[in-house]
Amino acid sequence: MPVRPLIGAAAGAALLLLGTAAAVPSAAAPADPEEAVTVDEEGRVADDGSITLSGTYRCLGAEGTVFVGSSVSRAATDTVRHGVGGTLAVCDGKQHRWKNTGRVSGGELKAGPAHVEATIMELRPSGILLLPVPHAVGKRNITLVRD
Repeated sequence: MPVRPLIGAAAGAALLLLGTAAAVPSAAAPADPEEAVTVDEEGRVADDGSITLSGTYRCLGAEGTVFVGSSVSRAATDTVRHGVGGTLAVCDGKQHRWKNTGRVSGGELKAGPAHVEATIMELRPSGILLLPVPHAVGKRNITLVRD
């Protein structure tokens, strides 16, 4: 049996699944306007180059696993953003603290001004796929300080 038709069939099935998943309207809308994520005005840079960011979050009604993810760049207009960890979130309507630590490649970020974006992201089951559903996004210009 030729391999090319099998590859084409698998690609077609994947596109069909993705198209079906993308059509789920509830997956695109935030869960509730009361949900929020904030970023503290100061982040930390350790001697080994790891970055620690923190803030608060509140979310409601999740059906899947939820994380608070964060990224940092030198400025809001930078096209290069560095992911900094992820924290499991509890979506019970109460305010909680989040704290993410991660290493930035090449030690590109030093103490000084930076821009952080934090997102509450749910991985919601939809058939055999997990759909990313954002609940809230917070952005802030901060100062990275040496530990």
